[in-house]
Amino acid sequence: MAGRGRYPRTARVNQVVQEVIADALERAAVEDERLLMVTVTGVETDADLRRAKVFYAARHEGADQALEQHRVRLQSAIARETHLRRTPQLSFRPDPAIASGWRVEKILKDLSQRDDTSTASTHEQTGTDADGDDADRS
Repeated sequence: MAGRGRYPRTARVNQVVQEVIADALERAAVEDERLLMVTVTGVETDADLRRAKVFYAARHEGADQALEQHRVRLQSAIARETHLRRTPQLSFRPDPAIASGWRVEKILKDLSQRDDTSTASTHEQTGTDADGDDADRS
């Protein structure tokens, strides 16, 4: 019991709630394909356990509506599988770190494609291949 004091209760609750929601979403995805590629990335539960923000990542549209539609079922799973005094009311938010990562990835991909196009155009104009050698020489 002494080790528990170093790991705050809300952090333990967040972890358990995240696991329960992830398992419940996996089961719900059988019925609702909008939940197939949803990943729960984190949970922030209020200290009084009244509310919990669930952060998620999803690559397709409709995940936010599906999560809200299944909210009561997810809360029921939390109540059934945990021994909490209260079951927090869930709210869902796209994980801002994941969204930022996808934006950076898209920017890098666009820059890479632009660079590839620019390099190919330069080689066509100068008559050289990608190594800078004369393209007419065999």
